Amino acid sequence: MTTPRKTSRASGKKTASKAKPQVKPTAWVRVPEESEVPEDVRVLFGKFKEKTGFIPNVARNFALTPEHFLRWFRYYDFLMRNEDQSHLTRKEREMIAVVVSSANECEYCLASHSAYLREITGDPVLPDVLAANYRRAHLTPREHALLEFAYQITVDSASMSSADVQMLRAIGLSDEAIFEAAQVAAMFNFTNRIANAMGWVPNEIYYHLHRDKK
Repeated sequence: MTTPRKTSRASGKKTASKAKPQVKPTAWVRVPEESEVPEDVRVLFGKFKEKTGFIPNVARNFALTPEHFLRWFRYYDFLMRNEDQSHLTRKEREMIAVVVSSANECEYCLASHSAYLREITGDPVLPDVLAANYRRAHLTPREHALLEFAYQITVDSASMSSADVQMLRAIGLSDEAIFEAAQVAAMFNFTNRIANAMGWVPNEIYYHLHRDKK
């Protein structure tokens, strides 16, 4: 009598092909691959990676229209990163970004600029307080006035008057600083609305960055 051969457990089963890992979408519209974007955008991506170790999703998402992205980024970068010609401190600009993004319920900008504010201040709590209720934060009179101004621009700009500008002049801000504050607030109202409308998802790392005090 012939002893039947033992069959392998794997016999008769199809070998599963290695599936590509699922990548969580970062927008509700198409996000271009890095190989698709123009050279000047790839160079900018490289600078992001060199500086932070990752490419912000805002850059990947916005690069769907490369020229729009580059023009937006030049203005944004000058407005938020320039020190030599700015009339506001970096802290003031980032606080405006957080307060405006909170008022607009923009997950992307709130996550990213809370991280930037934690980085430059070494304070892991301040961005959370600003996002919840900026009027409860420990602010200087100048900071408080700037955030009131930015909030008013965000929620009811049509009702503003020269008195809102005079309030800032009264505490020592120049007209140039006031105009810059208005531009920062407007930049985030613009970007918040695009991010919300297109479903932009922030890089998860933003939620973890700079949580420890310096």
